Amino acid sequence: KVDYDVCSNYGNWLYSAGIGNDPRDNRKFNMIKQGLDYDGNGDYVRLWVPELQGIKGADIHTPWALNSAALSQAGVTLGETYPQPVVTAPEWSRHINQRPQGRSPHPRGRRAPAHTPAQHKDRGIDFYFSRKKDV
Repeated sequence: KVDYDVCSNYGNWLYSAGIGNDPRDNRKFNMIKQGLDYDGNGDYVRLWVPELQGIKGADIHTPWALNSAALSQAGVTLGETYPQPVVTAPEWSRHINQRPQGRSPHPRGRRAPAHTPAQHKDRGIDFYFSRKKDV
């Protein structure tokens, strides 16, 4: 199933292009982080970008960062079978070569949050969406 909502997609494309509406100063969409958070194993990318199917795991989100041996083993030649990146944002660097470590993959490809604040550990989703905060 492919989700499609014209307004949502248009807004997301604007945001990822850096011209979306965000009140936070100097806020940028980090595609590498989003890929790791929501497609940790790269299954979604593999589905829609068959040129990268030979790349295993989270490496699929940053094929340009792989060494030539890994690319060759995956059957990828940057600039020939898959394009070189047009731009690599400095914000991406801390997420390149990052792996979901010690976690079992979420059924939908999402990784677990980095941490759960101790004061919120036992609260369900109703806490966050209810008006009463007496806990």
